[in-house]
Amino acid sequence: MPRLSEVIAALETLWPAERAESWDAVGTVVGDPEQEVTRVLFAVDPVQEIVEEAVRLGADLLVTHHPLYLRGTTTVAASTFKGRVVHTLIKNDIALHVAHTNADTADPGVSDALAGALDLRVVRPLVPDPSDPDGRRGLGRVCELDHPLTVREFAARAAERLPATAQGIRAAGDPDALVRTVAVSGGSGDSLFDHVRAAGVDAFLTADLRHHPASEFIADRAHGAHPPLALLDAAHWATEWPWCELAAAQLDEISDRREWGLRVHVSGTVTDPWTAHAASNTTSSSMGAPN
Repeated sequence: MPRLSEVIAALETLWPAERAESWDAVGTVVGDPEQEVTRVLFAVDPVQEIVEEAVRLGADLLVTHHPLYLRGTTTVAASTFKGRVVHTLIKNDIALHVAHTNADTADPGVSDALAGALDLRVVRPLVPDPSDPDGRRGLGRVCELDHPLTVREFAARAAERLPATAQGIRAAGDPDALVRTVAVSGGSGDSLFDHVRAAGVDAFLTADLRHHPASEFIADRAHGAHPPLALLDAAHWATEWPWCELAAAQLDEISDRREWGLRVHVSGTVTDPWTAHAASNTTSSSMGAPN
């Protein structure tokens, strides 16, 4: 069985820590470099529910996309929910490793997995990494559909293909407009609007779209010199969960090649914070909301 330090070294080849944003907190949070690793669990969020799943599974390593501590802390007391996570991990000899923005920009990365879940063909990064001479790394992806769909149909595809959440998929723009090209970005994406405009796509699918930026973006496209562009807003967790399957497959391949015999799992636990959705009672929705 490999030691934790060997598995982490392999993960660092996929998502080097130096490629993370300067504000990010990636890498190993908990774990003894000398401990043996036999079972690994991938998940989006390092929350107590996921840690308890790792305990039940008998995992030695938990790999998450989101950091446990994005900012500094002065305590890991078990009276705090993050401290309780740390205590549970250490008591059960479970290491925690984080790959966040270094996984976002990887090739393949979070947005590649999102595009794959939606059956989109990746053309190029939305925001290329200037340090990549091959032009494959970067934030987001510009993609093509296999055949044109209306905004309404593409929203339905996203709702069907992405993991189910209370939010589902929201759409802004003409629901009957045709979509041939799409920009996608796992996680919060409204900071990328300028890049989406420049990409010349028909739609942008991401998460956490805020009212004012989205409203202004749609208004600008509706009345400006450029063709209209639709926005599709999915749950943050749902846009990043496909990466867990991609990452697990990557570690599986490494394990097979090095004859480690790791047992690699993906958590299916929904850690999206929203647990219910009540549709508006209206007859005027052009997207067909129930009455």
